[in-house]
Amino acid sequence: MNLSTMQAPCPSAWLVEHSHYIKPGGRVLDVASGAGRNAVWLARQGFRVTAVDCDAEALAILKSQAPDIEVQVHDLEQGAWPYVGEYFDAIVVCRYLHRPLLPVLAGSLAPQGVLVYETFMQGHEQYGRPSNPDFLLKSNELADTFKPLLRIAAYEEGLLQPLPNPAVLQRLVALAL
Repeated sequence: MNLSTMQAPCPSAWLVEHSHYIKPGGRVLDVASGAGRNAVWLARQGFRVTAVDCDAEALAILKSQAPDIEVQVHDLEQGAWPYVGEYFDAIVVCRYLHRPLLPVLAGSLAPQGVLVYETFMQGHEQYGRPSNPDFLLKSNELADTFKPLLRIAAYEEGLLQPLPNPAVLQRLVALAL
């Protein structure tokens, strides 16, 4: 199937709004990409995309629908960072949290690279999964974590996705120093 005609779920609105920070034609890593809603959108914008996820089935579907996207099956919580020595013009993380990975992401940005991050925070448990505090950010946690490592260009938190599917989120856009 042709990438330009394939139907894909909508990408993150936060990513779309802040994609102008990404170097045109740049190399982008979509972390915990799943079936690739963001990866496909990024590829359609002309970026060179690598999608990494532990779900081999989801990545196989993504690869069959978008062969230009590089995919890598890897459990980021169990194995070593597979991109040591590699740098990306952008790293995108949506709805995924593994705290030990946060400084690694910052260190994997190329000069003028951008990190676009969006995930759940405390308060979301009243609306559904995740409800485990290990997977919910504390207030200002993304900003506090990345402030010493990157320059924060945009940040917001709270009930950011309204009914019918409410979500309590933190969103951050940060630039390599």
